[in-house]
Order: sequence, then C-alpha cells, then structure tokens
Amino acid sequence: MKCIRELLFVLLSFIIGSCTHNSDMEKYQQKRDDVVDVHALIKEIPIDDVLIGSIARPFLLGDYLIIGDYKSSDKLIHIFDKNDFSYLASTAYVGQGPNEITVMGHIGIDEERHCFYVSDHGKQKIYSYDIDSVFANSDYVPTVKTEMNMTRFPDKYQYINDTLSYALMIEPTSTSTFNQSVAKWNMRSGTFEPMPYQHPDITKKRISFAVSQENDVYVECYTFHDLMSICKLDGSLKCNVYGPSWDKKESKKIHYYGNVMFCKDKIVAAYSGGDNKSKAYNPTRFFVFGLNGDYLKTLDVGFQIVSFCYDKDCDRIIMNLDDEIQFGYLDLDKSLFKND
Repeated sequence: MKCIRELLFVLLSFIIGSCTHNSDMEKYQQKRDDVVDVHALIKEIPIDDVLIGSIARPFLLGDYLIIGDYKSSDKLIHIFDKNDFSYLASTAYVGQGPNEITVMGHIGIDEERHCFYVSDHGKQKIYSYDIDSVFANSDYVPTVKTEMNMTRFPDKYQYINDTLSYALMIEPTSTSTFNQSVAKWNMRSGTFEPMPYQHPDITKKRISFAVSQENDVYVECYTFHDLMSICKLDGSLKCNVYGPSWDKKESKKIHYYGNVMFCKDKIVAAYSGGDNKSKAYNPTRFFVFGLNGDYLKTLDVGFQIVSFCYDKDCDRIIMNLDDEIQFGYLDLDKSLFKND
C-alpha cells in the first residue's frame, strides 16, 4: 500500500510539473490593455536636404543614421548624424551598371569594420560600403562582399561576423511562392543552418524577427497569425505567445505583427490588427513584452509605422512613418517602462 501511495505521489508530481512547464511555454494573452498614449512624445526628424520616398527603412551604424530609400530614382542610401539628424552624404546609385544597385534589399551593419552591406536581389550580390570612404569620395565605388544563391538567400539578417549571421532565409518553391525561416547564415561559405523550432500549426510562415545575443534569444512575430515565438539561440523554444485573435488558420485579411526589435531587456513589436487591403495595414502601436513573453504595456504612437530601429546609445526608437510626418523618434525614458 505504501509503495502504491508513493507511486501515485510521484505521478501526481510529474503531472503538476508538466502542466506548469506547459503554461510557461504556451502563453495565451486575452487582454493587452495597459495603453500609454505617446503620440505627443513623438518628435519629428526634419529631412530638408534630401528627398526620400515613402518606402524607406532606417539603420544605425556608430554615430550615423542610414536610411535606405527603396523608391529613389537616383541614390538609394542617405546618411545622417544620428545625434542631431544633420545630413552628411548619399551613395548607392540605382541602375544596371557594374557598381549600381538594381533591386535593393537589406542593409547589413558591420560595427567592427565600420561599414555596411547592401543586398542587390537583381544581381544576387551583396556590396560592401566603407562609410568613411563614402564621406571622403562622392564617387565611391563599393566592393562585392559575397554572392547570393538563387535557391536559398537572406531576406533580412543580423550580421555578427563573416561566418555567422542570423538571417530570415528565403527558399523559392516556384516563380511566385517561397518558404521562410530563421537560420544561421555563413556569409563566407553561403551555407544556411535553419533553426530547428517550427510551430506545428503554421503551414505558411510569414514573419519578422529580431535577435539578441546579449540575452541569448531570438523572436519571431507572425504576419498572418496573432502569434509570437521566443526561442533560444540554440533554436529551442522558450515560449509561444498567443494574442486574443489567435487562430491556427492563416488570415490574409488581417495584418497582425509588423517589425520587431529588442530594446535592452524588452521585446518591442509593432502591431496592427488592421485590414491588409486598407491603409490600416500599417501598425500604430508597439506591444512591449518581457524576455519571457509576458505582456507589459502598449505604446500608442498614433502615427502609421512603416519601419523602425532602436538606438541603444540614445535609448530611442527611430521611425519611418506614413503619416503627416515622415520620420520621427520616441525617447524611451524610464517613465515608459516603470513598474515593469
């Protein structure tokens, strides 16, 4: 009898432990209603010296703000001082010439070499630009950093070194379809090592992602599902975070998450919930989560967010907006994250 009681105790402990573990890894959040209105705190960045199109993306390299202008008919990249936003230089001519960019993709940042890498998906090449040389020579010619493979190539990536980047890998499956996944990418050899975790209920994966080496995590935010997955850098799942509208069926009508980034020990993700076929597609809010996936608060920007980056030195979010102002920033002082 005593042995039976001991066995039942062990089984009960195992069941309770398993349930607790499961709840830590599968988080369902029905309310995200701690909203902070930050609209009045958004400060406009005046861009007076250069005309930048509506589709643009900001990046940061040292003391410089780099803006990729994806609809430019002249130079595709504009560089500013990130502290006072004064204009410094432009580079990367659009065109079919030997050193011109035909279809610009991601801009990778190499802090150690003080350079940035520009993907050209028309020529399947990645070009290297030394930023000091760009300033010194208005006719600067980039070098080819690496070639991209047509069967597997990086869409966006976070550069660590020549043999390790964390990339959003694209695998074309036909002329109009493709698979998408997070992978370790060796820029030197061109090889990919896909991360092992894949959500079992997602058949068509469309995500944005961000990586934090400091916190040993990466995050995937889904475009067509109210879902965020947080994984360790070894590719194992840390937790899935399901929003109120979670459904394993793909929704092409609703746009859920936009881009995502790490702000120190916080995950900050742009969230829409609007109609994919209307202007409501663009997010106007940032959801703020802890590294364990717990919801902390919502920052209501009140402008339509196209893209953004995080300036850790100034502790601010720099945004490209499709609204009455084109570029702006939000200082993340401690008051926005108090009691978190």
